[in-house]
Amino acid sequence: MSARCVRVLTQVPVQLLGRVRQEIPEAELVPAPTQGPLAPEIAGEVLLTQAWGSPNLAEIAARGVRWVHAYGTGVNAFPFHALGNRPLTCSRGASAIPIAEWVLAVMLAAEKRLPETWVAQPPKHWSIAALGGLQDRTLGLVGLGGIAQAVAVRALAFGMRVRALRRSAAPSPLSGVEVVRSLAELVATADHLVLAAPATSETRSLIDDATLARVKPGLHLVNVARGELVDQDALRRALDDGRVGLASLDVMHPEPLPAEHWLYTHPRVRLSPHVSWSMPQAFDLLIEPFLENLRRYLDGEPLRHIVDVRLGY
Repeated sequence: MSARCVRVLTQVPVQLLGRVRQEIPEAELVPAPTQGPLAPEIAGEVLLTQAWGSPNLAEIAARGVRWVHAYGTGVNAFPFHALGNRPLTCSRGASAIPIAEWVLAVMLAAEKRLPETWVAQPPKHWSIAALGGLQDRTLGLVGLGGIAQAVAVRALAFGMRVRALRRSAAPSPLSGVEVVRSLAELVATADHLVLAAPATSETRSLIDDATLARVKPGLHLVNVARGELVDQDALRRALDDGRVGLASLDVMHPEPLPAEHWLYTHPRVRLSPHVSWSMPQAFDLLIEPFLENLRRYLDGEPLRHIVDVRLGY
């Protein structure tokens, strides 16, 4: 690695960046505010910010910043207009392991009827239950990036049939995953449909009345992408008439979800507050792509995990 030093302006709490200090001592971490006036010493070549940026991002970027990294995986809320011509990278795929585990957990919970099969008193019947399983079930993946691939690997190990819809016409990077040509084809056979695509102008309200009219009855919908992918009014209609048997949602729109929203109380909805990314090593996983790129930046090598601001991911 180059011996030269680099100033990194960070809007991510410094206490989360111990690995940067430890592994790249050439990096001087300079805390930067997210709003308000900037002190003269707030200047540097690199800006580490949150996935949603900050109100003063353009002002900070003008303080010598040559490259911006978003400490997160989804950047649909990022203020791209504030970048100028600076490259933006993100921690794409860094949360694939915990999110994939969460997806398998909710699919297993749906099939094994958890938690409703737990008992707190003697049941009417002992040793009798109508439980399902993942073996031979069909998993439909909307998207085939890092998170979807991690889900697919685990689903294949459970004996599931895995089909995926991806933006490009490229074949599947994973053996055993079938790439389909349309969303209608995907939802028609899926027992579990997992949304793992970025929120863009092409994917917003992708799951709407027209799509839900084509689903296999009793579908389990799992969303770990962004709430904007689902027309929530259309989902409510499909839940009410049984086309969707269950919706396990870690994301919704808006976030935070207002009190008294119907998603909190619908009997066929299982809601979690955008926590599928969480695991003991979650923050280390998120910082790893930045560490890799910071080494590449110091060595004059091309950056990885670059966001295409035209596409929004």
